[in-house]
Amino acid sequence: MIRVNGLRLELGFTQEDLRSAAARKLKLPESALTQVALAKKSVDARKKDRVHFVCAAEVQVDGDEARLVSRARSGDVLPAKPYRYQPPQFPPLCQRPVVVGFGPAGMFAGLILAQCGQRPIILERGLPVEERAKKVREFWEHRRLDPECNVQFGEGGAGAFSDGKLTTGTADGRIRKVLEELVSAGAPPEILTDGKPHIGTDRLPSVVAKIREQIIALGGEVRFSTRLTGLRAANGQVTGIQAETPSGREEIPCHQVILAVGHSARDVFQYLLDLGLPMAPKAFSVGVRIEQPAAVIDRAQYGAFAGHPALGAADYKLSCRLENGRGVYTFCMCPGGTVTGAASEPGGVVTNGMSPWARDGVNSNAALLVGVGPEDFGGEGPLAGVEFQRRIEGAAFSYGGGGFLAPAQRVADFLAGRPSVGFGGVLPTYQPGVAPGDVSQCLPGFVSESLRRALPVLGRQLQGFDGGDGVLTAPETRSSSPVRLLRDETMQSPGLRGLYPCGEGAGYAGGIVSAAVDGIRVAEMLAMVKNSQKT
Repeated sequence: MIRVNGLRLELGFTQEDLRSAAARKLKLPESALTQVALAKKSVDARKKDRVHFVCAAEVQVDGDEARLVSRARSGDVLPAKPYRYQPPQFPPLCQRPVVVGFGPAGMFAGLILAQCGQRPIILERGLPVEERAKKVREFWEHRRLDPECNVQFGEGGAGAFSDGKLTTGTADGRIRKVLEELVSAGAPPEILTDGKPHIGTDRLPSVVAKIREQIIALGGEVRFSTRLTGLRAANGQVTGIQAETPSGREEIPCHQVILAVGHSARDVFQYLLDLGLPMAPKAFSVGVRIEQPAAVIDRAQYGAFAGHPALGAADYKLSCRLENGRGVYTFCMCPGGTVTGAASEPGGVVTNGMSPWARDGVNSNAALLVGVGPEDFGGEGPLAGVEFQRRIEGAAFSYGGGGFLAPAQRVADFLAGRPSVGFGGVLPTYQPGVAPGDVSQCLPGFVSESLRRALPVLGRQLQGFDGGDGVLTAPETRSSSPVRLLRDETMQSPGLRGLYPCGEGAGYAGGIVSAAVDGIRVAEMLAMVKNSQKT
């Protein structure tokens, strides 16, 4: 097979168009191409009057393919390298491994262990995704928060109520394994070829449930409403865990624990700190959610091609470095989506964003964030960032009058330094509801000031981004983990052999795919460590 990159195709291209473009690039007649498959598709919208796709194809031809590649002398014509994931091989463990948390990291760590015949026991403090969805809707519609099952906790993790975005800066071949498993579980096959793949919050639940079913079919267990409450150890080695279950307290003997608890498991962080395990505060970002009409973003990105059925709702990714040294950027952009309540503790307001697969909502939104570090937290110790988050979330809860109403403000009012008393052409989509006012009242002063300076700068990068009727909803505080659980070269905690901190909550990932990849890597390392101990 040959990989042919850099194929320029119009928005409505067909399979025959793809074949023709590949043949031209290879300087062959189309009849010489015996097989042509789309490998990647990305939008090129740099010139608004010539928006098109740039594609790659995997091609099979009659004749000597290696000679053809050599003769092409082009960086766009390469040997195809089919990806084949090989799970680690190791004998059954004397005690079944335990995975704590069933978000992307825990899910894929558990899946790999199950595919290796290790019959993992997976503990999840929240509910199965079907029941979890009901809890989340109850919070959004009636403001009744379940601290054990919400947007942060439950099967699928925080990513289950998001855009289902699968882009990542991680350069790791295991990404293909993640995408293939998602497709096998019912995700749209387009995620294998789209340059910016996503699943959508409406399709994610069934995908997550099918991965769970696969783990169980391979001999694993997934225990819901089960919360880690203690670790047992002897001579610096894990010997078991203690968990609170619907039936009461339970002791589970084990020698390997993968800790994939997510970035909001504050009680677990505190327990590990009290236990004396090494951890450190970590930089992250805080800010607001910004909403604009999806049609405005579409026009800004696609010009006259806005609304073309091949494009869907437009996205963006913006950033700037201010004179004060602060970085401001957009994150987790949700085209045609909504802003959602993502609190996990009473007395705090947290925002997030999500989009359905169709991305057909009236508004588009994104996190608009300012980078913060330990020097900003106003406290000492590994969990200073957690308290920094809590102060912001608590201030928003109080300013909104309780009931999880979020402070919200028109962009024009925010830039002018005056509270909003209502909204204009953009209506906020946040559930459970907003309180018009001044979002800066719940944010640190330097964050508000940085956002005010950055909005006009980013508006010059994307026309309409700083439009006066845009809505800011505060606060966005859970962009990533505020703490890193240290691990050594074997991915184990230096303070406790057999404990494997993993994923976004441990500070080693930032999104669905990177967390899933870290889960796979940790499962592989567990196998490697165990095999080395055998020898």
